[in-house]
Amino acid sequence: MTDLLQVLPDFSTQPYSHLLPSLEKNQVTTADLLTLDAVDIAKRAQVPVAEARRLTDAVLSALRGQLGLQHDIEISKKPSLASTGQELIGRWSTISTLDDGLDAALGGGIPTGYLVEVTGESGAGKTQFLLTLLLSSQLAPPAGLSKSALYISTEAALPTSRLAQLLKSHPRLSSLPDASRPSLSRILSIQTPDLESQDHILRYQLPVAIARHNIGLVVLDSVAANYRAEFSQDPSAKSGAAAMAKRSAQLVQLGSLLRDLARAENIAIVVANQVADRFSPTPAAPSAAVSRTTSLNSNQSNSNNKPNNGDTNGSRPASPSPQPQPQPEKRPISTPRPSPQLLSTPDPLTLDHQQRWFTGWGDLAPSSSSNDDGIDRPQMLKTPSLGLVWTNQIACRIALIKEVVYSTEQDEQARKAEGGRDGDEGGGSGPDIAGWRRWMRVVFAPWAGPTEGRGVRFEICGGGVRSIGRGEAKVIESGALESATAAASLP
Repeated sequence: MTDLLQVLPDFSTQPYSHLLPSLEKNQVTTADLLTLDAVDIAKRAQVPVAEARRLTDAVLSALRGQLGLQHDIEISKKPSLASTGQELIGRWSTISTLDDGLDAALGGGIPTGYLVEVTGESGAGKTQFLLTLLLSSQLAPPAGLSKSALYISTEAALPTSRLAQLLKSHPRLSSLPDASRPSLSRILSIQTPDLESQDHILRYQLPVAIARHNIGLVVLDSVAANYRAEFSQDPSAKSGAAAMAKRSAQLVQLGSLLRDLARAENIAIVVANQVADRFSPTPAAPSAAVSRTTSLNSNQSNSNNKPNNGDTNGSRPASPSPQPQPQPEKRPISTPRPSPQLLSTPDPLTLDHQQRWFTGWGDLAPSSSSNDDGIDRPQMLKTPSLGLVWTNQIACRIALIKEVVYSTEQDEQARKAEGGRDGDEGGGSGPDIAGWRRWMRVVFAPWAGPTEGRGVRFEICGGGVRSIGRGEAKVIESGALESATAAASLP
């Protein structure tokens, strides 16, 4: 125990003077006292078990006093970490989308304490969805949090004119009294033009703003813009793997920062993300080796079927015949093993196969992806930006899917009969775009299950986002087609 006085210089060794020689002789250190059981120490040093345990307790008590832990942790009365169901329900708070259909798909809305992503292509309605959350977070529970909101933009500034329109046009917001109606003054906004300013704002300024202005919702629109600009302009980013590793490390730090902030402050953090086109692999043509094997097998079969023109009586021919050539070794004819490109089912462990269940695109069967008009069109596959690394950082992904609606052939014929223009001003090479269909899907979330089918159909109107039923969708589409036909017939 020569190191005991080095670890604890003020430790009183007099009550244990009869134990220290045996412990030192058997090379029992202070670390052994803290890590080994008292029975093992007693056997090793040939001392009583009770005395070894008493010395260990004294060393532990001295170390706790040196670290400032004067009380016994085991006997201290601290609140239990476990919570009852009623306590969890009491702490559960969400931000409503102000639409019953969308809230039902989200399990009540956007909850606090989580990092949520809203992804979709341009024009799918991401910003409109986020602007509604900025206003609803100011409402009293259960629709909101009665707190302010913060909008962090990496591209365009906060559209205040659209927010004012939502306040006037939304049926639930416009009917509220002035005292409880959301206000633009309770929405803070800031722009981050590059990654350096974004990191500084999120790491240092955001926690101060949350505490000072009673923030309950933080919106980052969008998370991928600065990363795309930074790594596309950086000359060193062309090294490929090194640039991807650097970006992955930054994404992990960003995700950890936002998650910890959401849990510590009990706020909701919602980020918008962009998407990129995803091209499904096409089956490759049969390889040249397969063709050569097939032709070789057919040649061997034809040679075996040729009739023998030699003498059948067993007599020797007049002219000497050449020596028989050595026949190649006959191998059993078997079907060549197909290459991975020819397999009908891809490898289930590859990212290309697995990503359809966490990106929001590609997991539907062709029958379930048909449109409301009964026409089965191929689904345009998309992939959220920032890859699998960023997907592992978020708790929930909400996909907003957009699909174009073309005017039908009957509408084109009716338009021509009325003397209108063709579907295309350049000569009628294709149909006109009559409108857009939009769906919202919950891809994954810990509090709500994935949305079945294509998702919840919604539209963007003057009052924001609004879910629509299947029957109502057909009426809206027919009205959109009539409007497109009337507009095309104008001179």
